Amino acid sequence: MGRSSEKKSEERVLLQVKVVPGSSKTAIVGFLNDTLKIKVAAAPERGKANQALVAFLAEQLGIRKKDITIVCGQTSPVKQIAIRGRPDKEVLGRLTTETGIKGREAT
Repeated sequence: MGRSSEKKSEERVLLQVKVVPGSSKTAIVGFLNDTLKIKVAAAPERGKANQALVAFLAEQLGIRKKDITIVCGQTSPVKQIAIRGRPDKEVLGRLTTETGIKGREAT
């Protein structure tokens, strides 16, 4: 059984994300196995890339930044993100449909 990029608990969705900081623009690239790959324009210094990631995800999902938490991977490109306030299928649906990427279906 492989790792899943999303795990549902009672009040949050856990999403595994690979962040590529210092890109020309902030955008979702697609899925790399079970990991969502996101480019961010911010540099990987003093938490700027993490802040840009949280702001971007909040905008894409239509939720507040405070509803998104980096659970682990603060200094790593691979992070586990907790998202509150949206059902798991809606999270993956919004991140794939609204950005125009073809991702795996939410299960």
